[in-house]
Amino acid sequence: MRKLDTALRKSSESPAKNGSAGSQYLSRAVSKSLKVLEVFQSARSPIGLQEIAKRIQLSKTSTLRLLRTLEAAGCLVCVGSGEYRLAPGIHSVVPTLWLARLLRVAEVRMQQLKNQLRETVSLAALFDNRIEVVAVVESPQIIKMSNVVGHILPPNASSLGKVIAAFQSQELREKLLRSYGFWHFTDRSITDPAKVQEEFNRVLAEKFATDREESVPDGICFGVPVFNVAGEVNVALSTSVPKMRVRDKDHEKAIIAALRATAENISSDFVAFQAPELVSTLRGRR
Repeated sequence: MRKLDTALRKSSESPAKNGSAGSQYLSRAVSKSLKVLEVFQSARSPIGLQEIAKRIQLSKTSTLRLLRTLEAAGCLVCVGSGEYRLAPGIHSVVPTLWLARLLRVAEVRMQQLKNQLRETVSLAALFDNRIEVVAVVESPQIIKMSNVVGHILPPNASSLGKVIAAFQSQELREKLLRSYGFWHFTDRSITDPAKVQEEFNRVLAEKFATDREESVPDGICFGVPVFNVAGEVNVALSTSVPKMRVRDKDHEKAIIAALRATAENISSDFVAFQAPELVSTLRGRR
């Protein structure tokens, strides 16, 4: 098991490099097919040929061939007018593939951020009707804020939950809030629906969220979105800091800047790992 863990860590240190080193053994068609499934997984409605071709950077003819092949394999369903969606049962498979890729590139960057801030760093992702912690790198300090992989996050009272919920459609926001509820964790928790919507609007405008003792007393969390190549947000990054170690506004700005830089690196690394030709597209959206 120790050898396996070591091998996984080495393979995650430079995903783009590892991908190119053995590129003669890789199937571009399979890679594109997986990318197509991941696009459909994050979509909220059926998608047509033109949009898919644009997202995976492939010609319409080649994209149509992939779509028809995936449909024949039972992975996609054509819903009319040339639009497709994932077939029933595939939703439970695709997130596993996508999450494995994300963690492979994100954990190195999270370790770097932890070393820089010396505070706990967490990564969360959107799964259908919930926002869940998928990776945690703990602070090396004795007094620290902790997190747990698998923890379901409140959209109204956590920086990660706020960030991901804020960037969704109003319909999905409401679905997330209904699924979790407006829980009252501390006296600072925002439980009024109108004020929660105001908070989402603020997060959208400023592109970061804070949790100032809203979920845990004496703890402050800062969260930022991790944009994908389409400009969507299904992932967020945060750091959790004991209140006593947050010095002033300038210190907060420095923390947020470090988070944003790491989030951008994760975005670029993730795209490079999947398809190096998309890196320039991603950077062009910044």
